[in-house]
Amino acid sequence: MLYDEFRAMNSDIVLAASGKDLAAINHGFSESRQFINQSETRFTRFTETSELAELNRSTGTWFQASAEMFEVIQLAHALAVETGGLFDPAILPALKRAGYDRSMDEIRNRAPQEEPIKQLETRGAPDQDFRNIRLDVATQSIFLPQGMQVDLGGIAKGWIAEQAARRLANVSSACAVSAGGDMFLINLPEGEPDWEIGLENPLAPDENLAVLHVLPGAVATSSISKRQWKHNGRFQHHLIDPRSGEPAKTEWLSTTVWAEQAGEAEVYAKVLLIAGPHNADRLFKHQTSKAYLAVDKNGWVHGSNNYHEVFHV
Repeated sequence: MLYDEFRAMNSDIVLAASGKDLAAINHGFSESRQFINQSETRFTRFTETSELAELNRSTGTWFQASAEMFEVIQLAHALAVETGGLFDPAILPALKRAGYDRSMDEIRNRAPQEEPIKQLETRGAPDQDFRNIRLDVATQSIFLPQGMQVDLGGIAKGWIAEQAARRLANVSSACAVSAGGDMFLINLPEGEPDWEIGLENPLAPDENLAVLHVLPGAVATSSISKRQWKHNGRFQHHLIDPRSGEPAKTEWLSTTVWAEQAGEAEVYAKVLLIAGPHNADRLFKHQTSKAYLAVDKNGWVHGSNNYHEVFHV
């Protein structure tokens, strides 16, 4: 197995591939790296020149999107509807109010704020619900309601990881792309019955609770313990509950979801963490092609009824 590691999307990126043509694999690494960097430039909300920034400036009018942007927005809309609005990319104003107003690398490097505690505002008007956007498939155009501001961070990262892996699969017999908490696995390394990945301990991030043996597909982990910062006198995290407009109050520290597509795995890991154990069965009741593991505040691991079909400890 060959590897290529670099930093992008405020995450450690790992490309892995096996095959007989080493030159082709190295070329595939180069193409995948280029695709990831170009996609970050397209989807980031931290520059004014990205396509996402242009989309956010277009509210109240139709926006002619690239094929890539339209595909991600269309997927995000479908999953927002499917999850009853628990996944809502239109939480950018709430993220900014919580202090997530620049990249996570910049937040970690700046001095802690010692401002007096302020009450965070709740989410905006009902028309700011992401489910209310309009899509024109024929022209690949997007209409955001006036004033809506969108963040595609997580779902875009999952989509990018999957697309990069599919490119790498063209020159390898088996491959994987890991982008922070999002992974996409294609085929199996020669002679191996599965892929091995670590289930991180959210109480001690440098340790693993277990080594998971998983089937090809997408694996995404969402956690409230990694992306934390201090803002207005309190600790915040990046998972916004769209029902309140504030960082989610949850009984779980992390959730890991397997699905067939990376965007789905990323979104369901996020909404499962927000919804918590009391809503987990409802969320996964009809999701036979998805499975989850969740870690609570005591370090205990919980799983969906079908978790053993894709996760083997």
